[in-house]
Amino acid sequence: MRQPQPGQTSRIDTLDSLREHLQWAIELEHATLPPYLCALYSLDPERNPEAVDVVGSVFAEEMLHLALAANLLNAVGGRPRLDTPRMLPPHPRTLPHGDPSLELSLVPFGAEALEMFLRIEQPAPPGAVAEGDGYATIGQFYDAIEQGLRHLCDRLGEREVFSGDPARQVNAGHFRHTAGRLIAVDGLDSALAALEEIVEQGEGTGHGDVWDGDRDVFHPDRDEVAHYYRFQELKAGRRYRRGDTPDSGPTGEAISVDLAGVRPMRRNPRLTDHAPGSAIRTAQEEFNHTYCAVLHLLEQAFNGSPRLLAVATGAMYALKAQAQALLRMPDEGGTTAGPTFEYVPPELRHWSRGDRQRIVVLRDGPYVVYGGVPLRRKKKIVSAEGKALTWRTGERLETEDTYALCRCGHSGSKPFCDGTHALIGFDGTETADVRPYEELQHVHDGTGISARRVGELCVHAAFCIARTRSIAEMLPDTGDSDVRSDVMGRIDHCPSGSYSYALERGGDTIEPDLPQAVSVLEEEDGLASALWVTGGVPVLRADGRPLETRARMTLCRCGHSGNKPLCDGTHRQIGFHEEPADGP
Repeated sequence: MRQPQPGQTSRIDTLDSLREHLQWAIELEHATLPPYLCALYSLDPERNPEAVDVVGSVFAEEMLHLALAANLLNAVGGRPRLDTPRMLPPHPRTLPHGDPSLELSLVPFGAEALEMFLRIEQPAPPGAVAEGDGYATIGQFYDAIEQGLRHLCDRLGEREVFSGDPARQVNAGHFRHTAGRLIAVDGLDSALAALEEIVEQGEGTGHGDVWDGDRDVFHPDRDEVAHYYRFQELKAGRRYRRGDTPDSGPTGEAISVDLAGVRPMRRNPRLTDHAPGSAIRTAQEEFNHTYCAVLHLLEQAFNGSPRLLAVATGAMYALKAQAQALLRMPDEGGTTAGPTFEYVPPELRHWSRGDRQRIVVLRDGPYVVYGGVPLRRKKKIVSAEGKALTWRTGERLETEDTYALCRCGHSGSKPFCDGTHALIGFDGTETADVRPYEELQHVHDGTGISARRVGELCVHAAFCIARTRSIAEMLPDTGDSDVRSDVMGRIDHCPSGSYSYALERGGDTIEPDLPQAVSVLEEEDGLASALWVTGGVPVLRADGRPLETRARMTLCRCGHSGNKPLCDGTHRQIGFHEEPADGP
């Protein structure tokens, strides 16, 4: 990395100023994402595979830089903010606190996009001064941060500067989408390494080198060029090869760019371009909800739940499908529609508001559990004949305050989500009946007990069958208090609450006293069963609408229920098993 030069502007000389500049760095790295994504989505991957590789790799590395900036801010005791309107001002816009002459627009891939990307990634000229505000290049901005870090460590001491909680760092285990390094920051050396990673991937190593020091993520036999030079390759139609310099330009093999294979997206689309309720506007609003969900998950990941980074990156796959659908919608003047990247306030998203205990079903993704709801294991105890007797509570699993549980059944770290749902194209479409239990129930009266049942909620845990007779067969004999007590006990053990009871028809439902918790159920022979939600923890669908809050319900985690997100017992039919995990 360049050594700071004399004459720098906007010197960073307090910890508050350092934290402010690192928040700007997060905003800066994020500001590049919507333009890169629009260019990427507009490319036909079959006709422009090389351009897709280039723009896609730069986008992934900008995500890496965003995570590195968050690590830096957390390391110095800051709090990264992403779920805020400041992240999504209207386009065209400028880089946060950057040169106002650089304008960022949402445009399809082409000459205008390439010139904009080259301007974003432009290397600082030799001897350029550090610039903490109004910076001409991103490298000069990061030079100012490096200079501020060194100054504050000299004046205050390294321990005073790096006072953040190490548990808030995201590391290589959480981000594996680029050849770059995701560095956990715990002191000056690692902070300087993180800054170097950001600048070299954008500008190249050393002074005037086109290479960024990594291997090409798509072509491991080649060295990787920095972002600025990757875009130069697309502009020139040739790759750089060893011996090439910034002055020589690329002289290697040809790169094919087919501009006819680019969808003609409308420039800087806005929601207000289309009437409320129109197909395009509805699709744009859906995209914006998903994108703001990504920002929300990233903020959670960088503020104490680092394992949610995989969930956030997985949610980006949904963005791709939504954006490509928009780019197939004809707009006006020979263009197509496109994503608008406009901020959706949390109060319009419902599920992302506040820190209260709740479970949110992400669209085609996992269950996100908020509010520190305890997670534990429970195992079904059966008789020698294999009949259900009771549940035994096992160990409590270590979690963060916000954590994600696998819904697709394919995570490598069950019961936790690791983002696999995005890679396999999991279809988590919710089909459960949203009518309340009372409307769906069938009532069967006995003596001193009125049993209710909703068959659609049954997970076939078999407590209603037990060792001798079923509940239905026992109800006529409930004049015997022992029989009645047995029926009540069996209903209390029903995890889904498919069965419930009152003391008389129309009376208040009597529920077992269960804590607010999520239990990972295991049945006989190691069969992996549902997620048992108890204690009235609310569950919200992907569209923000709540399911009826009940004392107990069971959520599918094999991915095959026909009653998603609720379990319907399909795990028994497919023999779903889990290798126990000690933690996420």
